[in-house]
Amino acid sequence: MLRIFLTALALTVLLPVPGNAADSTTAANSSEPLNIGFVLYTKTRTPGVLSARWNYANAYSGPGKATGGPKAGSFVGRYHVRYFLENGQFSDEYDLDIQRHAPGDFYDVTWITDGKVSARGVGMEVAGRKSLAVGWRRVAD
Repeated sequence: MLRIFLTALALTVLLPVPGNAADSTTAANSSEPLNIGFVLYTKTRTPGVLSARWNYANAYSGPGKATGGPKAGSFVGRYHVRYFLENGQFSDEYDLDIQRHAPGDFYDVTWITDGKVSARGVGMEVAGRKSLAVGWRRVAD
């Protein structure tokens, strides 16, 4: 009986438990940035123009502006978007393609540089359909 107890105790101490504090601390302290971004596009008073607030890997963020979109009230269309860092310094620019993903208020979003896909994301309308919240990641296509 004592032998079984000691074996069980040894296994409990030696075997890692998924999701324990030591595992999450190691993952949280990884120097590898997450390939995850978020952007919130909001309709402006000017048809075809969206204001943007973006974040990449919780390491970079700032404002942006998408222009050249549809003159109607929809998010669907092709835009040219320019992003800036918090200090106002230029960051990146892309051709931005937003397409509705039926059914519902969901969207497929693609960022294109020199004719090649740079990032892809999925989004949904929020704030009474005045904003489009999009999660995205860079791709190697």
